Amino acid sequence: MTIDLHTHSHFSDGTKSPAELVYLASISGVTALALTDHDTMAGVAEAMAVADEYDVEVVPGVELSVVHQEHVLHILGYYVDPLQKDMAEALAVLQKARDRRNEKIIVKLQDLGVDATLEELQSISGVGQTGRPHIARLLMDHGVVRSMPEAFDKYLAKGCRAYVGRFAYSAREAIAFIRAAGGLAVLAHPIQVDKTLSVLNSLLPLLKTYGLNGIETYYPSQKKKMQKRIRKFAEKSDLFLTGGSDYHGDIRPGTRLAGGHNVYVPPELLEKMKERLAQKE
Repeated sequence: MTIDLHTHSHFSDGTKSPAELVYLASISGVTALALTDHDTMAGVAEAMAVADEYDVEVVPGVELSVVHQEHVLHILGYYVDPLQKDMAEALAVLQKARDRRNEKIIVKLQDLGVDATLEELQSISGVGQTGRPHIARLLMDHGVVRSMPEAFDKYLAKGCRAYVGRFAYSAREAIAFIRAAGGLAVLAHPIQVDKTLSVLNSLLPLLKTYGLNGIETYYPSQKKKMQKRIRKFAEKSDLFLTGGSDYHGDIRPGTRLAGGHNVYVPPELLEKMKERLAQKE
């Protein structure tokens, strides 16, 4: 048995519905699953509605992309109340910023001779919010690129011809929103911040002063030696450990939920996280 505290549905850039994710967890030996869509909690209610049916504990969550000095960080929020005023307003701002970026990217693509429209993009996105992975699929549909990596490498990645930046909160602001909404704040996949992890020595104590509660230790690309180093950093800063697959569905072929050869997340981590949540109350 394992748990998975980092997954995405079609309400952000995943391909499965929240209910499908919970069902997949039930047949994959995942006893608890956190839905952590990017900048939205719109799918949480659907996931929680089927939790009992599939005998999977669902943890309400969100993943916020933030800036901190020269770094782009991802902060996971767990047990967040999406209806809390400040959090709801913060998520609305982020979603509007994504919409504005999408419009600008489409204009850039049209200027480059790509006959793409916002209406086509919306039909690909369906429910939830729309992001660059959906635009990548639009480029594939138009025969401009053959794969999503090619779409990002040629058009959508930072510095490429159709790239457009968007508004992001600071790490301090994002952690404050999560904490004010009753949640716990966790630094996601530290390997993506710094492959050597050396920045954690100064980064974690500072984020701790902002209210950071934990760090994502178990992650597919963070192997055992790296997990051991992260655990030492966490102990120094009194942070609890979490982990997850960062599963997005068919958008990333060959990936799967936690378990097996992907990543194993010890179930007892969830209990320790709940203990820290109780200490806040």
